[in-house]
Amino acid sequence: MSTMRAVQVVGYHRPLQLTEIPRPEITGPFDVIVRIGGAGVCRTDLHILEGQWEQKSGVALPYTIGHENAGWVDAIGSAVTNVAVGDKVIVHPLITCGLCRACRSGDDVHCTQSAFPGINTHGGYAEFLKTSARSVVRIADSLEPADVAALADAGLTAYHAAAKAARKLRPADRCVVIGAGGLGHIGIQVLKALTASELIVVDRNPAALELAASLGADHTVPASTDGSHVTRVLELTDGFGAEAVIDFVGEGGSTSEGVQMLRQAGDFFVVGYGENIDIPTIDIISNEINIIGNLVGSYDDLTELMVLAARGLVKLHTATYALDDFQHAIDDLDAGRVRGRAILVP
Repeated sequence: MSTMRAVQVVGYHRPLQLTEIPRPEITGPFDVIVRIGGAGVCRTDLHILEGQWEQKSGVALPYTIGHENAGWVDAIGSAVTNVAVGDKVIVHPLITCGLCRACRSGDDVHCTQSAFPGINTHGGYAEFLKTSARSVVRIADSLEPADVAALADAGLTAYHAAAKAARKLRPADRCVVIGAGGLGHIGIQVLKALTASELIVVDRNPAALELAASLGADHTVPASTDGSHVTRVLELTDGFGAEAVIDFVGEGGSTSEGVQMLRQAGDFFVVGYGENIDIPTIDIISNEINIIGNLVGSYDDLTELMVLAARGLVKLHTATYALDDFQHAIDDLDAGRVRGRAILVP
């Protein structure tokens, strides 16, 4: 049996380990094996190592991490007709059944029998990844796997929330984006592509605000410890607040600040996570606000995002690292040294 290099979780609160493991093989008619061209390094990977997902995923250790993957089709099962060997693809993060109610309605993120490579089964910090025909999206010849890999999860999550907001946002509306980092900088581009509403971006990092402005943000507001950015957002929205707030941070007080920036009957989209939301119920009912959770996007969302990417309307800022250099990438992400997304290239 041939082997491959893979980066694995060998224990929680312990460093990842590069090891040789058997290469995945086709065992079912709808299997697709992808030769990895790029695997995104995500903050969730840090949370996995911290043990935050141990109970939720129930995964047996050791296992290969990495849930943002793109590359080339290396082998296909006997029933696969939508891709051929050699095709350039991006991999939807979930392997789904196609038969349950959620899958039938196109909401495959909530598939009742899904597997999640990199979370509860082997992922893409490796030379090859096994997935299914339902999970691969062919990408345009103009796109390279390493350039788009992180769109598979970070981009897809940002797209899912931004597209949800865009379905309601009118040209006269305002939308606040909290956090212009790895997800936020994609969300800003998606909003610019899908809606004509006014875009206000809040971040504590001046470089992130500079990037947001270059991507088309109408206003950039520096976040400060004294909460003056909330006042500034209210000034920019005539004292009423914004119709939509998308919070890509979800910790450090961003949720309570985000709700304060919201107009009556506004929508608060929670994307980043880490803290609890604490809002008096009387405020929820008297202002009639909606709090909307956002996981990752569907297969259709990923297809739409790839159209925007092929048109040059969504570009990912990336820093690439060799697969062997995985620890450097993890350390840089943890220390906040990565602009955009870190990508491992085997």
